[in-house]
Amino acid sequence: MQGLKIIGLGSALPGKRVHNDDLAKIMETSDEWIFSRTGIHERRFCEKEESAGTLAIEAGKKALEEAGVAASDLGVILVASMSPDFSSPSMAAILAKELATAEDCIALDINAACSGFVYGLEVVRGLLAFSRKKRALVVGTEQLSRLLKMEDRTTSVLFGDGAGAAVVEESETDYASFLGSRGDFSIVAPACYTGAFDGFYEDGTENPEKLGQGATEGKHEKIDHLMMDGKSVFLFAIDIIPKCIEGILKKTGERLEEIDHVVCHQANSRIIRNVVRHLKADPGQFFEDMELYGNTSGSSIPIALKDMEEQGLLKEGEKLLLIGFGAGLTFGAVEIVYGKNTEKKKRRKEEKK
Repeated sequence: MQGLKIIGLGSALPGKRVHNDDLAKIMETSDEWIFSRTGIHERRFCEKEESAGTLAIEAGKKALEEAGVAASDLGVILVASMSPDFSSPSMAAILAKELATAEDCIALDINAACSGFVYGLEVVRGLLAFSRKKRALVVGTEQLSRLLKMEDRTTSVLFGDGAGAAVVEESETDYASFLGSRGDFSIVAPACYTGAFDGFYEDGTENPEKLGQGATEGKHEKIDHLMMDGKSVFLFAIDIIPKCIEGILKKTGERLEEIDHVVCHQANSRIIRNVVRHLKADPGQFFEDMELYGNTSGSSIPIALKDMEEQGLLKEGEKLLLIGFGAGLTFGAVEIVYGKNTEKKKRRKEEKK
C-alpha cells in the first residue's frame, strides 16, 4: 500500500475571541493562572451563524484551492469530530454536497477525539487503495464551546472551536503510522442524550455500575457537558507521546533528529515541554500554537500545520511527525511528507513558458 503526502492545507476559525481575561469576569481565574498551567491565552468560540459544519466547509474549500484540486477529483472525504452538527447526515456527506463531489467519492465521519485527524489520515490511505481516484480531503473540525459548562474551570479554560483541513494524495514518499487505544472514561462528552451516563436506572434509583469511572467518578447527575480527569489525561499524554515517537522511528529506522517538524495535538504546552525535556529533544522541532486557539481537539493538528505554512516554516519535501492523543483514550502518530500537487506545478511551469 502506498503512503500519502500533504499537497494542500486550509483552516477556519470563528470570529469571536475569548481571552483569559474574559473568563476571569465569569469565574475565579486569571490570565496568569491559566497561561502558566496550559500555555493558553485565548481561544475562539462560534457565534450564532457558525458551527463545526460551516468551519469544515470553509477549511475544506481553502485546502482544495491551495492544492489546485477539483472536488470531482476526490476519492474520499473524511471529517474527524467529537462535536458534529448532526449525528446524521454525516459532516462529510454535507461537505460532499457543498463541494459538489462526484457520486463515487466516499464520505464518512470518525470520532477519535483529539487523535481524529491522525486516525483520519490512515483511514483514507486504506480507502484510496481501493479507489480509482488518488486524492482525499481530511478535515478536523470542532465546536467544543457548545459542550462546555462555563462554571467548570477544569474544561472551560482549555477548549476552543476551529477547523483544519488537508488534501492528501497517494505517494511513494516516506510514510509510516502507529495507532492504538486504551479503553478509558477520563474524558466524557455528551452526544444525543440516551441516559447512558446518568448514573441512574429508569425508575430513578441509583445505578453504581454507571458511576465511578474516570471523569464520571462520583457524579450522580446527567452528563450534560464535557468532563475530564485532567491529571489522568496529563499522565497519559506524557507517557504515550514518547511511545508514539518510538513506534514511528522503529518502523522507519530514522532518528528523531531526521524529522523536520513534530506537531503534537495542541492540548497543553506543559505536556509538550515535558516530553521535550524527557527526550532531550530540540524544542524548536516541536511546534506550539495553543496560545492563540486553546485545545481544538481533532482540528488542532491541521490548524497548527496551516499556521506553520503561513509562517514560512514548512518547506517542500520536509518530513512531519504528527501525534494525536485524547479521549478514548486514543493515540496515534503518522510520519508524512509536506509537498505540492505535482500536476499543478507542471501546469504553472507550462504557463510560464
